[in-house]
Amino acid sequence: MSDPFFPRWRRVDPAEGAVVAPDERLSWPQTTVMGVQHVVAMFGATVLAPILMGFDPNIAILMSGVGTLIFFLLTGGRVPSYLGSSFAFIGVVIAASGYGGSGPNANLPAALGGIVACGLLYIAIGAVVQAVGTGWIERFMPPVVTGAVVAVIGLNLAQVPIKNMAAGNFDAWMQLSTVLCVALVAVFARGMAQRLLILAGLALATVVYALLANGLGWGKPVDLSGVAAAAWFGLPRFSAPVFTGNAMLLIAPVAIILVAENLGHLKAVTAMTGRNLDRYMGRAFIGDGVATVVSGSVGGTGVTTYAENIGVMAATRIYSPRCSRWPR
Repeated sequence: MSDPFFPRWRRVDPAEGAVVAPDERLSWPQTTVMGVQHVVAMFGATVLAPILMGFDPNIAILMSGVGTLIFFLLTGGRVPSYLGSSFAFIGVVIAASGYGGSGPNANLPAALGGIVACGLLYIAIGAVVQAVGTGWIERFMPPVVTGAVVAVIGLNLAQVPIKNMAAGNFDAWMQLSTVLCVALVAVFARGMAQRLLILAGLALATVVYALLANGLGWGKPVDLSGVAAAAWFGLPRFSAPVFTGNAMLLIAPVAIILVAENLGHLKAVTAMTGRNLDRYMGRAFIGDGVATVVSGSVGGTGVTTYAENIGVMAATRIYSPRCSRWPR
């Protein structure tokens, strides 16, 4: 008898430090709170990438959610990954569109056409992997290659938050304080509080910042007036792609980088969970490719699986894919 398309997630009440496997789930409230933690951990990168390329970050956030659901469906809910804006597109999008670095991208449609082409190539690679197996892609991209690709992207981007978010001494010290708050929660908290180390650490760091900035005037005060004035509902400003040869030739090869990222992430999750995910590799590539095509078709960035998501899972030891989606 063949396995069902979706696993039958077994509900567990995790003991202290127990692992929650990909085919297990937490209770509805616990899953919801864990999902919020994933959103917090992934939000910064998902928003920063479109800003660096002149895209609408609101569309990027929307398509990140849509893309993650597409990935979840096409992998049968068996691969715990979140799809967010890919930083691998930044250089080629800027080159293809001539983006000046500030404000909206005037040549956004041409960049979107290249992103859609990249997604189609990614889907084709996934279809080949699904049809003939994973051996050839693993020989073509061994761990030393996939690991290096992920590391190089991260190291090249490390300077961005340092420059943008630590403009002065106070901001730099607050960055360090935030890391310290997360570490303190990880070491001293117990139960679900310890598994919510990022969310709890961020809340603690926010309180510290408010005391020092709003109370003592050492930094820019926390100001929620913009949030209060913002509309609760609105329609996205979608954009349609335009397909030009130069942009497609520049951007489409990014699919190779996305394959390396996705492959490296799958291997990392396999190592952490002890569950071999190789048979879902082709479907994971196709899911990521379809999500990229859908995103690029309406004005969003190309998307990819996030190492930040894997980091949260490693820290919490909760690998249930349902923590990256709304529970049911």
